[in-house]
Amino acid sequence: MNKVVKNANEAIQGMKSGQTFMLGGFGLSGIPENTINALVDSELRDLTCISNNAGVDDFGLGLLLRKHHIKKMISSYVGENKEFERQMLSGELEVDLIPQGTLAERLRAGGAGIPAFYVPAGYGTEVGEGKESREFNGKMHLLEFGLSADFAIVKAWKGDTMGNLIYRETANNFNQPMAMAGKITIAEVEILVPAGELNPNEIHTPGIFVQRIFQGVDYEKRIEFETVRD
Repeated sequence: MNKVVKNANEAIQGMKSGQTFMLGGFGLSGIPENTINALVDSELRDLTCISNNAGVDDFGLGLLLRKHHIKKMISSYVGENKEFERQMLSGELEVDLIPQGTLAERLRAGGAGIPAFYVPAGYGTEVGEGKESREFNGKMHLLEFGLSADFAIVKAWKGDTMGNLIYRETANNFNQPMAMAGKITIAEVEILVPAGELNPNEIHTPGIFVQRIFQGVDYEKRIEFETVRD
């Protein structure tokens, strides 16, 4: 099976309006910049996006929000995006905010084929409204469901033509569990090598989880806040 595609535009072929997609990254670290740009230029609309955060106004997911490609966000943290705030408060955007640890576990569960699990986070708050609850060891827990998506879009440092991926430092973040939870997983990588060149002991995501892979270009790798010493 040939998993290598030419670029991001080819990678998103077959993606349809109204579908759900996951987007790797944490803040702006490890986001699939090339694929986001391809989605911005596409005609796709009414998408549901699962992502830890919503990017910033002029970069990352913020670009998709600004062009109204996204109907619903399932996220943990969205505080750096004013357009996101405006759309949410005006009712233009449906939002499901999830505690970050719960989001990570729901992704892991989805990728592992676990339909649901109990977690204490959120019980007794708005997060728990309408959810089934149960007591374990004297503590109340909420029933949460595993997350999966039509497409998972991740970014890795290095990959091979069989789809095996290696993430680098903090860019690992949500990319690794999301790569397992998509019906179709698209991976963009900085370095693409022939199969067999990666050290098996260094691979984070086995190629069995990846259906499409390409080598990205022109990464900006922005950060949300630059902090320097005087």
